[in-house]
Amino acid sequence: MIISRSPLRITLGGGGTDLPSYYKKNFGFTLSAAINKYVYIAIHKTFEDGFFLKYSNYENKKEINTIKHPLIREALKITKTKDKNLQIVSVADIPSGTGLGSSASFTTALLKGLYYNKKKNISKKDLAEQASKIEINILKEPVGKQDQYIASHGGLRIFKYLRNGNVVILKTNIKKETINNLEKNLVLYFTGFSRKSSVILKEQDVKTKRKNNEIMKNLDFVKQLGIDSLKSLQKSDFKEFCRILREHWEYKKKRSAKMSNSYINSCYDYALKNGAMAGKLVGAGGGGFLMFYTQNKRKLNNFLGKKIRKIDFKFDYSGTKILVR
Repeated sequence: MIISRSPLRITLGGGGTDLPSYYKKNFGFTLSAAINKYVYIAIHKTFEDGFFLKYSNYENKKEINTIKHPLIREALKITKTKDKNLQIVSVADIPSGTGLGSSASFTTALLKGLYYNKKKNISKKDLAEQASKIEINILKEPVGKQDQYIASHGGLRIFKYLRNGNVVILKTNIKKETINNLEKNLVLYFTGFSRKSSVILKEQDVKTKRKNNEIMKNLDFVKQLGIDSLKSLQKSDFKEFCRILREHWEYKKKRSAKMSNSYINSCYDYALKNGAMAGKLVGAGGGGFLMFYTQNKRKLNNFLGKKIRKIDFKFDYSGTKILVR
């Protein structure tokens, strides 16, 4: 049996500028971090022929083309898998639809496992590019490249998305002590809402392709906020980092009426009055996790923890890897 693992992620700045509809017009920029919450994929050769698939549903298919799960079907195709007797099982620490990049984590873990099953290695860059190709080019999902790259590489990373589609990884130049402080003081709270990110991202994608002036200005500003967030961390200026994070959330809400709702807004406002210095929704919006920066986790949880569930985490530095071989 082969077991692969891929981390989920949080976005600290520049989210939304990693979509091709934006970076092909004006380069994109994200400050991203992989966290120690994972998607696991188990691959096992069975005695009986067929593809036995267990995820949130169950499939038993004889041919790849008949598989309903689009990511599994296309991953088997792109890896040119010849085996006809595979059991593929997925397990996740946190369910999909919660804004932590689970689709990309699923795809990178699956690709890594399928290549290992073929006794082939794949570089982190190629892994990210193939996962992006499946979601963006083949399945035509309105998503970007951030999730695939941070899942593959792990760590705290700066990604620059060039107009030609290439992704450059820049040095963070952030002190280790600052990174430790960031990790210690960030916390996630589940809003109770799950959603498919493509619903909100499609709206942004369509507007960007039409060169909607309002959305382009919004994304340009959010990108600059991401760059400024990096600069604040390079200076270990958390007061400035929090100011930018609060401003980021305000601009993020302007991209879509579906970005937030009255309950999420009330939880956010309540948190800022009870221990949180700044925060925002992680991912495309509409639900999932609220991320807060706080220097008093106990106070924040004493108040907000009564309303919604808290998730502590640490940064992951391994990226997508094989656990069992």
